[in-house]
Amino acid sequence: MYPEMKLSTKPIILVVDDDLNILAVLEARLSSIDYRVLTASGAEEAIELLKNRPVDLMITDVKMPGMGGMDLFSAAHEIRPGLPVMFLTAYGTIPDAVKALKAGAFDYLTKPFNGRELISKVQEVLKNSAPKPTPDALPPLNESLWGGKSPAMRELYDLVDRIARSDVNVLLLGESGVGKERVARLLHQRGHRREQPFIVVDCGSTPSGLLESELFGHVRGAFTHAIKDKKGLIEAADKGTLFLDEIGNISHDMQVRLLRFLEDRKIRRIGEIREIPVNCRVISATNVILSEEVAAGNFRQDLYYRLRVVTLKIPPLRERREDIPILAQQFVENFCKNQNLPLVKLPAETIKWLCEYPWPGNVRELKNALEGGVVLCSDGTLHKSDLSLSGLPDAPQKSPAASGDTSSLSLDQSERNAILRALQQAGYVQKEAAHLLGISRRAIHYKIKKYGIDCGKRSSAGHEGD
Repeated sequence: MYPEMKLSTKPIILVVDDDLNILAVLEARLSSIDYRVLTASGAEEAIELLKNRPVDLMITDVKMPGMGGMDLFSAAHEIRPGLPVMFLTAYGTIPDAVKALKAGAFDYLTKPFNGRELISKVQEVLKNSAPKPTPDALPPLNESLWGGKSPAMRELYDLVDRIARSDVNVLLLGESGVGKERVARLLHQRGHRREQPFIVVDCGSTPSGLLESELFGHVRGAFTHAIKDKKGLIEAADKGTLFLDEIGNISHDMQVRLLRFLEDRKIRRIGEIREIPVNCRVISATNVILSEEVAAGNFRQDLYYRLRVVTLKIPPLRERREDIPILAQQFVENFCKNQNLPLVKLPAETIKWLCEYPWPGNVRELKNALEGGVVLCSDGTLHKSDLSLSGLPDAPQKSPAASGDTSSLSLDQSERNAILRALQQAGYVQKEAAHLLGISRRAIHYKIKKYGIDCGKRSSAGHEGD
């Protein structure tokens, strides 16, 4: 093994590539800013260097004769656990690089690479490759995500833990209410940017005419009512994380501006010529199927690929029913504690009812329903009748498996009935109905359209709530 004491404080970078020209270019670029560079033309040579020399960062090609980059990555971590690794990849092998990121690599660079981008990424990796927080510093992921031991959630925990410390763009997919923003916050909190800002942009609720100013900022006099300079949310996220919620809602013009920022990492405030560099991680989320929006021409394909370097799909609650008892107990305990209320009991029949209900609003709906039920229950025990008073149906719809129906008709019908009941209780004010169901206004608009629900009976107050 290599000696513990280094002869120099300069970072040592090991570069591995079977193309000698690329090795020469990388060595020249990295040496020009005073890094010490070791080179290897193959994985076997790199392993010997790792065994005998101190290394602060390894940059390796993905495709090489004999042992490839992925196998070298595994071997390197057996020799040097925690060694930061960057991958060089051609466009055709980007999926391999993404796989490496999920396995714990720090970043990747596509060939042909820009020299400045190379230096910038190397500096960022070396700066932020400090040891991860001790286990006591951060709560277990299953606790941070409301609990749950289902296979789908265990897989999600593993992926969050692996990619949190990288800087790659992440696209979170999942229905409304599954906890996409919570996952985004976890990626931020468990990464090296945790001490920097976490900026949330709700693209779904911000009018398109205001979104440009919100994201990019403006200078005084740029338009009517622009009475002073305003920093945009992208600029506010510098050094931290930018979370773009409901990204599928942005206009075509905003898609173009956002794409340019993701490519150049620079912004220009409205009414200003000067460009401002911004270094932030971008996490986006949507409850629509973006690939279908791309096919329909509603969303730019190049922006889609920029956003989804790594994709995390958060499962709906109905696909992990074994987690419902754990979540229910946790929500009830936390609410009682926060409100200084005696602990409310959850009997077996109520748990059974909760497990059978399809939960169209997912975890958010479950949480809201239980909090309302805790307030309404009168004998210290939460019954399903207490939950029905919060706008939920009196009885859950049986699952297709239980009824012998292999289609999704019964779940859809139950969801449609829940939405109808909420609309009726809210006087067809969609905003209020969405609140009762624990889902977003955009989600209820989508569901109404999906199930062909006639809202023509709604009053003028209902129009105001849309």
